[in-house]
Formats: sequence, structure tokens, C-alpha cells
Amino acid sequence: MKTNRLFIKVLFLTLCLSTFCFSCTSRNKTNNNKTMNNNAEIYLAGGCFWGTEHYLKQINGVLKTEVGYANGNTKNPTYRDVCTDATGFAEAVRVKYNPEVLPLSLLLQLYFESIDPTSVNQQGNDRGSQYRTGVYYTNKEDLPLIRAELTKLEGQYSDYLAVEVLPLRNFYTAEEYHQNYLDKNPTGYCHLPKALFEHARKANDSTAKPMQFKRATTEELKSKLTALQYEVTQHEATERPFENEYNKEFRPGIYVDITTGEPLFLSSDKFESGCGWPAFSKPIDNHLLNISTDTSHGMVRNEVKSKKGNAHLGHVFEDGPTETGGLRYCINSASLRFIPKEEMEKEGYGAYIKLITPPKPHQH
Repeated sequence: MKTNRLFIKVLFLTLCLSTFCFSCTSRNKTNNNKTMNNNAEIYLAGGCFWGTEHYLKQINGVLKTEVGYANGNTKNPTYRDVCTDATGFAEAVRVKYNPEVLPLSLLLQLYFESIDPTSVNQQGNDRGSQYRTGVYYTNKEDLPLIRAELTKLEGQYSDYLAVEVLPLRNFYTAEEYHQNYLDKNPTGYCHLPKALFEHARKANDSTAKPMQFKRATTEELKSKLTALQYEVTQHEATERPFENEYNKEFRPGIYVDITTGEPLFLSSDKFESGCGWPAFSKPIDNHLLNISTDTSHGMVRNEVKSKKGNAHLGHVFEDGPTETGGLRYCINSASLRFIPKEEMEKEGYGAYIKLITPPKPHQH
């Protein structure tokens, strides 16, 4: 009987590794050595761009905003052209942000609070296709995260969402008088209530001392990590499946890089994948990770490392839950530290509490 149980376990692990291999060899490998940075961008359409820009620029972590015309059918449109409702352009805001201060998950959630996501071609009193809502991305790695946030939003409405999600095809900067319009004209027209601007200023508290994350020296890592944690994070080892700390951990909380403390994953995005390691549908912000091709062990996989710590975390595959973007971040417990929700404020991660939603475990 003992021999049979051992055979079954080995067979199961073989099937899991075969799944890993098949999943990743079919993946496009153009993302070799992809390094994310602290200056990410996204384009958001939320009705009249005067108010949308003013709202977004209040959020701590937004570095720069610029209003313009996105995803239309002509070249070099003017405001008059766009107002004809015949060019296909949406009034949009180019947002540059620091993902270490403002994760894309939070930025999108705050953006959703400024729009009626069920309204078609209308926000406030403004009507026309140029006033449609939309999220336009330039980094395809953002798409699973955007989809996941929209899935959460859908659960709050009985009507279909009208938020357009597309890659950015084109963007033309609007005339200078439109830039920072409400700064120049404090009493000017705005479809958003002033109370919303104050909400944006407080939503990602800028008064708290920002946390500093930096890569530790080899000596520091050896002194603070266990032998397993060191081998996994520094030498790309893999811990045993099923017999690791967080495989069955589903309490609300946050998972941070064991080497630096940098936030990486949320309990809301963790699901049961069945292969014995913690699995997440998305990170807090993909710009905090480095993805590169790993050809070790006779397989072609996409390795995931933390950006600041350069710590090996695991691999990402394209066989995750379709409703949350289709990705599965298969991560070693030994590369993470879990902080329960009730301890996050005390540990300095209070700003991330608002991102945690009630868990909905996926069987995959």
C-alpha cells in the first residue's frame, strides 16, 4: 500500500510538471528579460477630461497627467473635430504613475469610483461617443490585471458594464488650454462633484512615511533567511509541493517579498490550483516584477522575480482562471512572507487593506 501511494504521488507530480511544460512552451517568448520600472502609464477615459484629469492628479503616486484624444479614426484631431462625435476619439487622460506608491489595482479602483461604468457614451450631462469610458493600455502585461479589476466591479452592478478595454492605438495631446483646465479655471465646468477630489487626495494617504524597499547584501540575506528561503530566492530552487507554508493559506492578507518586504500579491487573488504551491491570478502590480525566459530542466518557462529584491519567486503560466485573466503565478512559499489583514496596519501595509476583497476560491 505504501508503494502504491508513493507511485500515485510521483505520477501526480509528473502530470503537474508536464502541465507546466506544455503551458509555458506555447507562450510567446518576446518578453525576455523584461524589466519593469517606477514610471508606468495607463490611459483612462471618464467623460469630460477636465474633471477626470483633475480627479486623477489628486491621487498620491500619480506623477504626471496629460489630456488628449485616444483611439480614434483620424489624424491630429482638434477639439472641434472630436466634438462632432464623428472621429471615434475618446476624451482621455494619460496617467504616469509610480507603481511602488500607487499599484495599478488601486489606481483602477479609484478611477472606477469617478465614473458611472454602466452608462453608454454619457458621463454626467455630457453625451456623445467622445465621453465614453475606457481603459487603454500600452503594456499587454497590464491586461490580466485590468480584467480582474473589472470582474470585481461587475459584481457590484446588475447591468452590463460599458467600460471599453483596448490596447492604445493612438493618442493625440489636446490643445494647451485643456491641460490642467480646472487649475487654471477653478470655477470652470466639471461633471464631477468637488467632494470626489478630496476623496482622491485621501484615498492613498500621502501623510504616512513611505516604506523603503532595497535589495539586501548576501551577508544580510544569509543571516535573515532560512537555508530553504535562501536557496529558493537566490539560487532558483523549488520547494516541495504541498509541504510548504502557504499552499493552504487563504486568510485575508498580503504577501510580500521575503527578502525586501515589498508587497507582491494579495489574498484576494489567491486560488487553489491543485499543484501544491501558492497560486495567484495576478500581482498587486505587474510593474513590481521582472519576467524572463527560463530554459532550465529541459523546459521553457517564464520565471518571475521581484523587481527590487531580484529574488526568484516562481513562474507564471497561462492556465489560470479565465474569469480573472487566465494567468497563474505559481510562487514558492519560501520566497514570500504572509501578513494577515489584521496585522497589516501595524506592519506598515495599511494602504493596501482597501485592495483586499472577500476571497472567492477558484478550483482549477
